Amino acid sequence: VPYSVVFPYIKMGRSISGFQVDRTGGAFGPFSDQIFIGDFTMSVVMRATTEEVNGVWQGACYPFREGMGTGILNLTFTPSGRLLTGGTNRGWPVRGSRRVALERLDWTGDVPFEIRDMRVAPEGFVLRFTKPVDRDVAGRPESYQLETYTHIYRQGYGSPEVDQTYPEVTSVRVSEDGRSVTLDLAAMTQGHVHELDIGPLRSRDGEPPVHTKAYYTLNEIPKQSAAVR
Repeated sequence: VPYSVVFPYIKMGRSISGFQVDRTGGAFGPFSDQIFIGDFTMSVVMRATTEEVNGVWQGACYPFREGMGTGILNLTFTPSGRLLTGGTNRGWPVRGSRRVALERLDWTGDVPFEIRDMRVAPEGFVLRFTKPVDRDVAGRPESYQLETYTHIYRQGYGSPEVDQTYPEVTSVRVSEDGRSVTLDLAAMTQGHVHELDIGPLRSRDGEPPVHTKAYYTLNEIPKQSAAVR
């Protein structure tokens, strides 16, 4: 059974720990039903989305928040929609400076400009955003950079990225409401992580994205257009 979502080493954590699905119904922001994941070494919280393609689960991971006080061991949502993280360094080196910490993340009510999710299509990917994009910038293929790679399955801790490719974005289609973009690629590499950078994008109001990266684990390529939920 292939892993559903690969978290590229160092870029997206080193020691994945607890995870929790956002069942708050929007009380924690625009990421309902997504998976929130802690990392021990990097003291960060990440998020992930999954989908089933050709009977196989796969999906993408995204940065969310860094700068937590210590190594995260577990996290959970409160009934009111707040995210609690708890951890300790246990004598191990972690990015956070505190020995133990119980911390809370609240949504301020302001919607950030982010990739809400990244989903696969037969010829590329569909990106959905938390806010409408600037259609002019979003419609340019050069606004998107992609790199693919895989890792060595081995006994040693972590792995370098290997077998890199750099697929070209051949065309872009922006939805009428500006909330989704379909990218067609010259090639897709099954079994590789597809690392996406959307640095040039802006929202319709001129905001840069809070995070510019997403990492999609491409186990399967759909044979026909998948419905976007």
